[in-house]
Amino acid sequence: MTKPAHLKDGERHDGVGFAAAAPEERGSGIIPTLLFAIILTVFVRVFVAESYEIPTGSMEQTIQIGNRVLGEKISYRFRDPQPGEIVTFLREQDGHTDTLIKRVIAVAGQTIDLRDGVVYVDGIALDEPYVENQPTLPLQSDDPSISYPYTVPEGYLWVMGDNRTNSRDSRAIGPIKVDDVTSHAVVIFWPPEDIATI
Repeated sequence: MTKPAHLKDGERHDGVGFAAAAPEERGSGIIPTLLFAIILTVFVRVFVAESYEIPTGSMEQTIQIGNRVLGEKISYRFRDPQPGEIVTFLREQDGHTDTLIKRVIAVAGQTIDLRDGVVYVDGIALDEPYVENQPTLPLQSDDPSISYPYTVPEGYLWVMGDNRTNSRDSRAIGPIKVDDVTSHAVVIFWPPEDIATI
């Protein structure tokens, strides 16, 4: 049967189109879409934010083992980390590089002291509700090159885990470089029952 001259390809007499795109036409946009998604994912991970799964209890009770934390990467492009903020940073140990998470206790130029289980910065005892209900134990350093009081050098941060009795932090590894910080940890997003800002 001859198609009426006024109808376009794929159009019925009632004017409703019925022809689907050919298979090769449907699939032609998949590769560019996947490529864009990959580029966007890499961009976000490198420049905007990244998620981290917590493998140890060094930040308990603030962050639990197995929690997933989101670290944003934008703010530290404009300023350095500040005391009280939780940061992720790179640390080379045993021949490979790990990402660790700790709380900033002191910044360059501040003096840290550890006495009778209490942390002092510039002579003032810190109010640290995040370490409540922990036993008061000596907070001595494992690094023989560090003696207290200790002044944090320029370009460095003093970091400690909230679980003071079970954290390998600046007491053991010394101050960390600001340049090694990878993100500002801002929220626990998994599991759902632990969702919280930090």
